[in-house]
Amino acid sequence: MSGGARESSLDIIQRELTAFARRARAAAARLHPELPLVSYTLLAHIDDQQGCRATDLAAHYLLDKSTVSRQIAALEKLGLVERRPDPADHRVQVLHPTEAGTQVLASTQASRLAAYEERLKDWSAEDLASFATSLLRYNAAGDSGLPTPIGDSWPKPKP
Repeated sequence: MSGGARESSLDIIQRELTAFARRARAAAARLHPELPLVSYTLLAHIDDQQGCRATDLAAHYLLDKSTVSRQIAALEKLGLVERRPDPADHRVQVLHPTEAGTQVLASTQASRLAAYEERLKDWSAEDLASFATSLLRYNAAGDSGLPTPIGDSWPKPKP
């Protein structure tokens, strides 16, 4: 692939991933207006891991601990997450979805799956498999090659 064609493809990918992210946020807002996409993602991760610590969420999603703390507080206020002592170390609090949280996730996931099925209904099985493989490959690359956020490159104030 020539340099110009590669650059054009990368431009299209960037633009389309941005559009995808915007649609995902809008869809999340429609599915559960009180549950922003970040909160939904954290709740789904907590459920998938069958409980985890807030610090695990921050590390997994490369989020600031204060951001995770605010999101968890909102999930607790909605009654979707609860804290339980870690059986191995009672000083540690482990986050778990409540019954209401599990119900919200199931409902939201069913709605999202239906939306994907509708959007991709005309795609062949081969196209879907190729797309899934490409997404897995893209996400497996993690954050390699991404620029450092501006705020992280500034010197930290001295205490």
